[in-house]
Amino acid sequence: MLPVRAVLLDLDGTLLDTVLDLHAAANGMLRDLGRSDVAIEDIRAYVGRGIPNLVKRVLAGKLEAADDPAPPPTDALASFKKHYAEVNGRAARPFPGVVDGLKALRAKGLPLGVITNKAADFTGPLLERTGLAPFMSVAVSGDQLPKPKPDPMPVVWACGRLGVSPADTVLIGDSVHDFKAGRAAGCKVFLVPYGYNEGQDVRGLECDAIVASIEDAARLITPA
Repeated sequence: MLPVRAVLLDLDGTLLDTVLDLHAAANGMLRDLGRSDVAIEDIRAYVGRGIPNLVKRVLAGKLEAADDPAPPPTDALASFKKHYAEVNGRAARPFPGVVDGLKALRAKGLPLGVITNKAADFTGPLLERTGLAPFMSVAVSGDQLPKPKPDPMPVVWACGRLGVSPADTVLIGDSVHDFKAGRAAGCKVFLVPYGYNEGQDVRGLECDAIVASIEDAARLITPA
């Protein structure tokens, strides 16, 4: 059992399967630009570093496009955001074990928070539409602070809002960005193997536990 005082969770790929909504928005953008649709498998691999990087990857057709510091074309980004605002939360669903896991963690008296690289304009509506908002005491979006994940800043800030030390907190995510952010902040880190990690297997990362679901994670966590 891991004694903690708070639990922080990633959103896309950890709590919610959002790939259908993101796929719809990406194809809406591509059609606006007169280009062919992208496969849903590609979108699943491209998710993880926020919408601007997702747009760059979709336009270039490769993961490495996110390493280019230049922003995506303004018209493409605006188109994606327009389409995503229309579909955000429409097809998104909690992964198996998420709701029961969140209920179990709240029953233990642990405050919960979300840390995502999704823009704030989309985070709040998505949490509301999928019924997860009532579980969360804090939500940190990718454009809310100067640095998003994998920088530890959002993790440290969220811990401050919850009044806990990162050392007394576990971060549950699905990617190397969650792992790096949690580790750098001083948190314990659990990873789920089913999410969006840019095509890589999180089981190669030296986290504190690989958990099959949030419900399984809750069984390993106890209040400090």
